[in-house]
Amino acid sequence: MTLPTAPAPATGIRPLLPGLAVSAAGVAAATGINALLPTVSPLMAAVVLGALMANLGACPAALRPGLAFTSRRLLRLGVVLLGAQLAVRDVLALGLPVVLLVVATVAIAFSGTWWLGRRLGLGRDLSLLVATGFAICGAAAVAAMNGVADGEEEDVMTAIALVTLFGSVCIVAFPLLQGMLRLPAESFGVWSGASVHEVAQVVATAQTAGTAALATAVVVKLTRVVLLAPLIAGVSVLRRRTAGPRTGGKPPIVPLFVAGFLAMVALRSLGALPTAWLAPLKTAETLLFTAALFAMGTAVNLRALTRTGRRAVVLGALSTVLISLVALGGVMVLTPGA
Repeated sequence: MTLPTAPAPATGIRPLLPGLAVSAAGVAAATGINALLPTVSPLMAAVVLGALMANLGACPAALRPGLAFTSRRLLRLGVVLLGAQLAVRDVLALGLPVVLLVVATVAIAFSGTWWLGRRLGLGRDLSLLVATGFAICGAAAVAAMNGVADGEEEDVMTAIALVTLFGSVCIVAFPLLQGMLRLPAESFGVWSGASVHEVAQVVATAQTAGTAALATAVVVKLTRVVLLAPLIAGVSVLRRRTAGPRTGGKPPIVPLFVAGFLAMVALRSLGALPTAWLAPLKTAETLLFTAALFAMGTAVNLRALTRTGRRAVVLGALSTVLISLVALGGVMVLTPGA
């Protein structure tokens, strides 16, 4: 007599399909919100929609495999495609002084924000994610760094919320400060690109000063994005050194998705990517990041998020002031007549 056996666990792509389908629906909804409210990026809308879905009890266990796949694998593919938007020649065209200003601003903003977060009693991972988002490129940088840090989803949600809040403040405050400081358009572009958090927020801020300011701001902002790769690699090296035998082994020195990012930068810089490919690759990158952040949002517990809310807002305010003042100081040095 043969005893009945338990069914084997499902393998392959089938368990992923429900979560992938819901992620696709989340992307469509976030894209629609962005179309109606252009100041709200699809990344921001996606993470909020995911969090609402989870906290309203609409996220059954059957969705989890696909959502986990989306939040990790598709995120890393999005980071790879991000490299296609960057060309080394555009960075070099800024000139060495501006490039050094960007590097110094990112270094001071990142280290200063991380230090402030720890002094405020926030966790190591939350401090790291906020520092990365504010110093580099907002939500995309937060998500990319979490690929190495593997922090709690509540920390990711908090960091992205802070980027949204204080980046929006910059859109209003920076144009007002330009008039008070009498900054020339190009100098204002450098300041905006070096200190405002999200790419979309940089565009909204700099375009108030004209096309010259906008063009400069975008290139300066993309120069900050280039620094995402060495920053993630550096954090990965530190994690590798401190990884104990019970953590399942040491992480790689350079994560594969960071190597892919650098490869795409090299291809773009060498002219190996046809110009006609750039817009589709940009669209694919945005869709992948939007899907990943929607999936991350579904793991957020809003009650747990409120526990560190006040201290996190203080950190966001201090970090915004820090990066703005450091970048402005550099601009003043480069533009003595401003």
